[in-house]
Order: sequence, then structure tokens, then C-alpha cells
Amino acid sequence: MIGEAEGAAPLASLMGEALAAQVPVDAATDVVVLPYSSGTTGLPKGVRLTHRNLVANVDQMLALVCCDAGSWSVGFLPFFHIYGQTVLMNMHLAAGAGVVTMPRFDLEQFLTLAAKYRTPTLYSAPPVAVALAKHPMVAGFDLSCVERFFSGAAPLGGDVGDAVASRIGCLSVQGYGMTEMSPVSHATPRGQARKGSVGVTLPSTECRIVVDGRDAGPGEAGELWVRGPQVMAGYHNRPEATAATLTEDGWLMTGDLAEVDEDGWVFIRDRLKELIKVKGFQVAPAEVEAVLLASPMVKDAAVRGVPDDEAGEVPVAFVVAAEGADEAAIRAHLAGQLAHYKLPKTITFIEAIPKSASGKILRRMLPV
Repeated sequence: MIGEAEGAAPLASLMGEALAAQVPVDAATDVVVLPYSSGTTGLPKGVRLTHRNLVANVDQMLALVCCDAGSWSVGFLPFFHIYGQTVLMNMHLAAGAGVVTMPRFDLEQFLTLAAKYRTPTLYSAPPVAVALAKHPMVAGFDLSCVERFFSGAAPLGGDVGDAVASRIGCLSVQGYGMTEMSPVSHATPRGQARKGSVGVTLPSTECRIVVDGRDAGPGEAGELWVRGPQVMAGYHNRPEATAATLTEDGWLMTGDLAEVDEDGWVFIRDRLKELIKVKGFQVAPAEVEAVLLASPMVKDAAVRGVPDDEAGEVPVAFVVAAEGADEAAIRAHLAGQLAHYKLPKTITFIEAIPKSASGKILRRMLPV
């Protein structure tokens, strides 16, 4: 009994301490999350993302790629990673859609859930794309509900994407972003696809391709710069790193080599810092990896540069081989599709390619 009568407990006696006063929030400047960059090329850095950053990026994504209320997606990427947090959790909940979560990736469980919940979009990363393209288990599931396969977090070779699309009977699309952009700056509009492209620039976002301080022309490769409401406030306690990444007028220098075609579709070629310089020629590891992954003899692959007395640097390849794979046959496959200076000097068979939780190749952990 609650009240003032005999035998009852006064309501006031059951109440705890008063709640603390609500702190005013400035959505544009107050940090709400502090995810860490993946650290694939160095030590991870805390990325200061504001309320406005996250809300803006969800609105931008919904305007371009859409997400149907009442639909379901399968989420295996961790929500502490910005891809899982924004694209899977925040965007779906904002649209009135649902996410079936997995504690870790398991191909059979992923396929089972996608078929059970009739998910229209498979959100994934390149390692899963390779499995969907090549693993025999995939043929045993009804994935007729899938309209598109969306790959992010790391570059996906066009041939692998085509193989997934052909096998499942859907569109294979990509997006582009980084933790510093909440994370998306480019995505593929719903119902469209262009081989090898990460899509077009999101609404309310500007992008530039910069070569030696000038804007590049259509089809000319250069560093991708992005400006928009999703761009971070800066790195946590790293003013030097912030100044090296953000210009005074708000452009984020991504460090990625990219091109834009005449229709505005963007193509990411590789990380500028990961380009291999062979006798002055640039070799993008992602290009060589894509050709390797197109071979049925290769389950997974990674390429990095190593010093060479004659060439300055040369590419070397690391391969997770399929049963019966032969190095000579793999080399013949490469020779038919790559210029001679792009051919790996060595091919090493290993058990697994080291990768981050989001699927990015950790090249610094490859043996040399």
C-alpha cells in the first residue's frame, strides 16, 4: 500500500535521489562517440564524432540507398565499428527496419538468417564476398529475396562482386567511407550499379580529386578529398594528426587514390601510402589482389611491396590456396591480365590473410 494512511508507505519514502540536471547538448559540436580508426597503416586514433555527424550520415544514406520499414538485415559486424553502427544499426532503426545480430561471422548462420528473414540487402565486407562467390554451401540456400549485395569497409574487386551477383541473382554494389566520415561519403543508389565503383557522392557532400594541389579532370586519378556534415570534429588529443588530415576550410584528405568518371561515379584505386613504386611505375595492391581472387585456385589473397635493390620496390603476393592450386598456373593467370611490372616477384602460400574486424587487410602483419 502506498499513501499516507496507517499501514501504508508514503510515496516520498520510496523515491530515490533526484535525477541530476540534464546537461545541455550542442548537437553540432558535442562528441557522442569516440570510435577508433582501424590502424591498418599505423596506430589507431580516436575519432571525435558529434551528434550531428551521426544523424546527418543516416539521413544522407536513407536519401540515396533507401531502407524499407519492416524489412530485416543480418548484422555480423560489431556495432563499436562505425560501419556496423551507422549503416546497420542506426540507419535501420531510423527507417523502422530491423537487424538480426550475430555474435561473430559464421557463413552457414549468415545464410540461414538471410533466407529466414527474407533480407533484401546483404551488408558485408570483402572476405564474406569471397565466401559467397566461391563456397559450395551457398548453393543450398534460397536467397531469391536478396536484391543487392552491399560491400564496404575495404575495396572489393569487380570480378568478385560480379561472381556474387551472378550466383545469387542480385546487384553487387559498394560504398565508400572511413571512420572519420561517420563513415559514409559515397554509396550506390538503390536499383543501380556500376562495376568497380563505390557509387556517387552522398547528398549534402562535396568531393574533389586532387593532384599536386589542383583538381583533377574526369578519369584522372588523384587523392580523394571530402567535405560535408558527416566529417569528424578531429582526432582525440591528436592536434597534429587532425591538422594533417583536415584543411582549414573543412576538407578531409582521405589518403585514398580515386577517379571520378563523367557521370560522377567514383572509383577507389588504393591507399596512397600502400602504392608500390616499381621503377617509377605505380602498382596498386588492390588491383593485383582482384586479379588473384578471380582465379578458382585462390581462396583469398593479399599483396604488399618490399624493398628491391634494382626496382626500388616490388610487389609480393600471399595466397590462401584452393585444393590442388599450382603456383605456375596462378602465375600464368596473372601474366595474362597484368603488366609485367605488376606481377608479384614471389607468391607465398599461407593459412589465412591477417585482417581487421571490418575486413581490411593488415598488410603490416604479412610476413616479409
